Amino acid sequence: QVQLVESGGDSVQAGGSLRLSCTASEYTDPSPCMAWFRQAPGKEREAVASITARGFDTIFIDSVRGRFTISRDNVENTLYLQMNSLKPEDTATYYCAASPGLPGCSRRQDWYAAWGQGTQVTVSS
Repeated sequence: QVQLVESGGDSVQAGGSLRLSCTASEYTDPSPCMAWFRQAPGKEREAVASITARGFDTIFIDSVRGRFTISRDNVENTLYLQMNSLKPEDTATYYCAASPGLPGCSRRQDWYAAWGQGTQVTVSS
């Protein structure tokens, strides 16, 4: 249905910043929900944040609250994750997800029908 492509992942030192981007194709209208997930080595994939088409955002991980900001540009069909004050524990593969055809947002992986291939974020101390 939709193709998602992430970009912006990099290797940075602790305290640095990155902005991840995710561009969606094949949309005629904004997805009801877009979200960022991440998966660290040896750990389960977890929801980081979500945002509705109207801009209502939810942060799911307490440790990133105040440091990460999710946003979207509906004209450009692009999702962003601004990450500041990065810590080594933020090291993970970050995935973009979208829920075309469904209303609202969720932290459940099965809520989302479209996924990107992931972009690697590595934070060194």
